[in-house]
Order: sequence, then structure tokens, then C-alpha cells
Amino acid sequence: MDASLWIVIAAALLTAIMTGVGALPFLFVKKIGARTMGWSNAAAAGLMLAASHSLIAEGVSIDVILTLVGVLTGLGAIVVADRLLAGAGDVEVADLQGAGAAKALLILGIMTAHSFAEGVGVGVSFAGSEGLGAYITTAIAFHNVPEGLAIALVLVPRGSPIWKAGLWAIFTSLPQPLMAAPSYLFVETFRPFLPVGLGLAAGAMIWMVFSELFPDALDNVKSGSAATAVTLAFSAMMAFQMLVLAH
Repeated sequence: MDASLWIVIAAALLTAIMTGVGALPFLFVKKIGARTMGWSNAAAAGLMLAASHSLIAEGVSIDVILTLVGVLTGLGAIVVADRLLAGAGDVEVADLQGAGAAKALLILGIMTAHSFAEGVGVGVSFAGSEGLGAYITTAIAFHNVPEGLAIALVLVPRGSPIWKAGLWAIFTSLPQPLMAAPSYLFVETFRPFLPVGLGLAAGAMIWMVFSELFPDALDNVKSGSAATAVTLAFSAMMAFQMLVLAH
């Protein structure tokens, strides 16, 4: 196999592993009460809103129509998935059962779908100008840390062990190394699908925020407190992207 292809796969695998780092802050949280649960849901909502904003902005820079198609497709897909889970009875994932497991499964599914687009982004970037692949890989790797935190914020307060939340976070990013290699080899074939994939993940995330995460936050904290947590998490994610991921 070509050495450059191995570099692409290794780079994408690194971005996946970085997602698990997002669960590490919970090593320092000794007790998770109802109020912490509410703030966790609100913070996860803010992080996912900021991620959605970034995905749409990146997609629009490539193709506005395809990004919009992706957003609407993502909305349709998550609504269908939600209804299928509602009629499927009890599910179990990450040591969670019942309604909490269903919500966790939706979020894990959304973040996994989002990783397909990021994997294509890594592969396409390595086929571009010199140095672009290294930059995109670094950007996605750092971007994956708060995304892993968003996953942990949903799983850990509901009873999932920290180590398992970290592994699930990494699992959601495994499509990155899987998609990076073929998109690098067949860049012209995969390039048009990138804005659709970005929009699809964003549409599903936005639905999840307002259908599940923010209502759950309101069950444990007042609306003003939840809104503050959402805004602070959104602002922190955007500041992180501007300061660390800027060209």
C-alpha cells in the first residue's frame, strides 16, 4: 500500500482517538446531582449547536444547495429514527436502559453520521494542496475533543461509566479513518458528497438539541439557568474554533 495512504489512515485514526479525550473532565467530577444533570444537558446542547453552525458554514462555502439538501435530509432521518426507537420498546446502550438509552442512541447515531463527513474531509484535504491535509487533520482532531465532551455530558450523568463514555465517543468517530482512505483515492467522486454530509449531520444535531437535550435540561434547572449554560457552551466552542482552528 502507498505510504501516503497509510499517512491518511493514521491521521484520520488520530482524529477519532481525540474524541475520547472529551470524556476526561468527568474524572474530576465526584458527584452528579439533578442540577449538574440539567447543566450537562444544556452544555451538550450548546456544544452541538456550535458544531452545527460550523458544519453548515463549511458546507455552504462548498455548495449552498447541497448543504440545504443535507440539512433537510438529516432532519427527516432523525425524525424517522426517533419514531422507530419509540416503537422498538426498551433498548440498552452504554449501560443505560429505557428512555435514557434511546436518547443516548440517537446522539451516538448523529455523531457517527457526522464523522462520515469529517472522514471524507480528511481524505479530500490530503489530495489537495501541500500542507492542507495536516491542517485539516489538526483542526478536526481538536474539534473532536469538545464533541467527545458533548457525548460524555449525555452519557455519564445518566449512569454510564467514564471509560465507557470515552470508548463510545471514539466509536462515533471511527467512520473518519474508514472514509478517509477511499475519499483520498477517489477524491473527485467523494467531493460532491461532502456538503450533503455536513448538512445532514447539522440538521440532525439541531433537531436533537431542541427536541431532547434542552427540554431535558429544563426538567432539572430553571429556563434562565439552562439558557445561560447553552450560551456559554456555544460561545466557548466558537471561541475555541476561532482561536485554535483559524487559518
